[in-house]
Amino acid sequence: MESRYPGEACIHCHLCQKNCMFLSKYKIDIGDTEKLKKLSMHCFLCGKCTRVCPKGIDGRKIILEMRRQAATENGEKPAEKGYGMLLWEKRNYRFRNYKNAGGKSVLFPGCNFPSFYPETTKYLAELLKKEADIGIVFDCCGKPVSELGLEKEEKRILADMNKRLDQLGAEEVVMVCPNCYHFLKGRLHARVTDIYSKLLELGLGRKIPGEIRIFPPCPDRKGKELLEKMSVFLEGEPCLEEKVQCCGLGGCASVKEPKLAAEITEDLDRRQTVYTYCASCSGAFTRKGYKAEHLLLKILGREETADVKKSLLNRVKSRYWRKKKR
Repeated sequence: MESRYPGEACIHCHLCQKNCMFLSKYKIDIGDTEKLKKLSMHCFLCGKCTRVCPKGIDGRKIILEMRRQAATENGEKPAEKGYGMLLWEKRNYRFRNYKNAGGKSVLFPGCNFPSFYPETTKYLAELLKKEADIGIVFDCCGKPVSELGLEKEEKRILADMNKRLDQLGAEEVVMVCPNCYHFLKGRLHARVTDIYSKLLELGLGRKIPGEIRIFPPCPDRKGKELLEKMSVFLEGEPCLEEKVQCCGLGGCASVKEPKLAAEITEDLDRRQTVYTYCASCSGAFTRKGYKAEHLLLKILGREETADVKKSLLNRVKSRYWRKKKR
């Protein structure tokens, strides 16, 4: 009989434990099923365990399945408390705005890019509208809800999003956020592409000179798909910052592990600027006092610091944003 949890293939070599601060804290391996069930909401879902596992065990998948099972047993609600605000905002995204869609292609900046970089969001939306008649929609991809284990809600959010995009006649959705890109790719009726490929197609953007230190966000660490697409805008070979496993926001784990979320980035050199292509990461680093910059801003020639103090207000404003009349 096939095991419900593939973690039973674990040989307990402890490589995952040595490379993951969460597993190390509790002295468990990805194959310690019963212990993990009790701690599934403490995992950052960064995928580091999978990348080092000699048996190729998908630890992220295991944890998500545990969360889903727990939520099902709890009446389709998270099995633990602490996620009320997240669900209030994301379950039926409070700041959704499809009023500026238009055209067969739409820009999908996600939640956190407009949250931290509102002025660049407006600039990008107006640029793409002018150059290629691309509209913009403000919505949440559903990943945060999915990571709480709410599988039925995840499917409903996806179905609703497809319905809205279908009604608009959207044939292409241009993603700014790597989380949105990897989460929605292949799941929307419309073709999913990324902002870097679109800028290249339109002949927009500038090269970033010199060698820079790049922190790849969790969903892009294994295949580095978006990093490769972006490489056309990099003059030098990037130095990848991969010793730090996560920015601290992954998997909604900071609710249960606030101290670990704060400590998880301590190996980063505060004297150097760290570049990333994830607004969640750049916002997290900025909040912690690091010098962080988003690569998309450099490509667009923009100067805007992550607005960590008014991030929620900026999301609220996106609900009412309208494109300028010509």
